[in-house]
Amino acid sequence: MYLADRSAPVGAKTAPDGGPLRAPAVASTVFALGAVSLITDVSSEMVTAVLPLYLVAGLGLSPLGFGALDGVYNGVSALVQLTGGHLADRVRNHKLIAGIGYGLSALCKPLLLLAHSLGPVGVVLALERTGKGLRTAPRDALISLSTPAELQGRAFGVHRAMDTTGALLGPLAAFFILNMAVGGYDAVFGVSACVAVLGVVVLMLFVPSGAGIGPGPAGAAKPAAAKPEGEKPDGEGPAGVTPYGVTPTGAKPAGVNLPEAAALLRLPRLRALALCAALLGLTTVSDAFLYLLLQDRSGIPEQWFPLLPLGTAAVFLLLAVPAGALADRIGRRSVFLAGHALLLAGYGLLLWAPHWPALPYLVLVLHGLFYAATDGVLPAAVGATVPAKLRATGLAVVGTSQALARFGCSLAFGAAWTVWGAGPALAAAAAGLCCCAVVAGFVLRPAPPSPARDSATDPARHPRGTR
Repeated sequence: MYLADRSAPVGAKTAPDGGPLRAPAVASTVFALGAVSLITDVSSEMVTAVLPLYLVAGLGLSPLGFGALDGVYNGVSALVQLTGGHLADRVRNHKLIAGIGYGLSALCKPLLLLAHSLGPVGVVLALERTGKGLRTAPRDALISLSTPAELQGRAFGVHRAMDTTGALLGPLAAFFILNMAVGGYDAVFGVSACVAVLGVVVLMLFVPSGAGIGPGPAGAAKPAAAKPEGEKPDGEGPAGVTPYGVTPTGAKPAGVNLPEAAALLRLPRLRALALCAALLGLTTVSDAFLYLLLQDRSGIPEQWFPLLPLGTAAVFLLLAVPAGALADRIGRRSVFLAGHALLLAGYGLLLWAPHWPALPYLVLVLHGLFYAATDGVLPAAVGATVPAKLRATGLAVVGTSQALARFGCSLAFGAAWTVWGAGPALAAAAAGLCCCAVVAGFVLRPAPPSPARDSATDPARHPRGTR
């Protein structure tokens, strides 16, 4: 069930007042991974903030060419996510696979100093995104496995808030480097490489391995986790893995084979989440295109372009934790769909609003609200659906569905912009997003309780985790 038993089990440690010792709301593992993501995002967002302008204005790419490259930037990580998630579950060492991913991305940053044409830039970005694909599912699995099911939204919100702090600092650093350093773009890429290495060091020193992590103090009783379909009735996960991925003392964690991973697709709620993530991703215009559209519509000078992501990041930072906590309280489905409605409102402003001075600020606020309501809520919903032993694989399935869809959206939007122009292309995306949101609302509706099963203990049918 989603709420822990409030009575203290026999042998459990107690608090000074005599009650059961309560685990902290957010595990130290979450904060450690948040620090790694913060540092890594400073590095990544320094590059991301200047990349659209560097490619379009510096290298002279057309919108179609930029759409293809932006699709590669997002699509490669999607193709690798399944590999990273399955490897993490197979070797039972989420930290190792995440570390390989972070390391590969760090190694690619200096290569941007040597790439000055479309082909080499595309290869370097593909390798960098390969690293991101490898690390995403194992990192999110570490967060999910260290957090009780009823607090998953809050934990992912804390991580995303720390991650977004890096996204806030990265464009600022890029802005100052571009305006102060000689050879601005190369200086940005060089500093980004140094910061990325620091993130890998922090991961190696401060993040525990996947096996044996837990949300509470050492030796404290762990609250009962949600038991997905097929999990043993005594609360123990498949092959002896206890809630949150903690293995009993002396037991060796069992790996996962391909048939077990493929069997995840039999979970109806996981299939629904993957389908909806893909549908909505097909009509979610990438951040880079949205900033280019905003600059084109508002006439923002080029030197201020790297600061546009700051508006999104600031709102995301402020509201990621409240949005995650709200999703835990009222239902993740409602918050997730509300986030896409806010994005649709942002598209509407770009299409039909007059040339208000406040237009850029309004669009960036709506964009940030969209991310706060969706970016951490989706993996929290997956974590409440998938057994602990297969958590990284399940997160990778949904993440891959979403990223592949966004890859297709980048290609299609770039082509539509080239052929029809920016306005009609965005109008088509807005119409598609409206239709897909309606379908997603229907697919993710709470399933009625079955008389043959206790709905209070069946997370596949419990509305709180997915409504």
